[in-house]
Amino acid sequence: MTTDGFTTCLWFDGQAEEAAHYYVSVFENSGIGRVAHYSEGSHGTPGTVLTVEFTANGHRFVALNGGPRFRFNEAISFQIPCANQEEVDHYWKRLTEGGGEPGPCGWLKDRYGVSWQVVPERMAAMAADPDPEKAARAMTAMLGMGKLDIAVLEKAYAGA
Repeated sequence: MTTDGFTTCLWFDGQAEEAAHYYVSVFENSGIGRVAHYSEGSHGTPGTVLTVEFTANGHRFVALNGGPRFRFNEAISFQIPCANQEEVDHYWKRLTEGGGEPGPCGWLKDRYGVSWQVVPERMAAMAADPDPEKAARAMTAMLGMGKLDIAVLEKAYAGA
């Protein structure tokens, strides 16, 4: 049994290796690990990529070429806590490029259909503020945005 925490397995239809390289290019503290191929007598085409182990932002993943049976949906998403607007802008741009789809309230889907939440680290504190008016102003501002704008959120939170 490993004590390294969890590894997230992402199911792709032939794009596992491409996706792994893409995610490694988006996030710091990332790299490609072991690549396994389908063998003779397996369910895939012998020699094609079965799995790619990779790390993105320090989190371990396995990209699996499992076929067309399953698709990603919004029931699972990855949150990216951002320290500043520069980080929000970077992740939003990189994850929507090449066919990604911007969504509401800091959510988006990347080109593979994986859902992400690009959120300022400070948003959780604003939303949980014991002053319900401040929290409501921040939440109302967030609900009206696609990509989150920290300055606008802070201004709403402050009541300015």
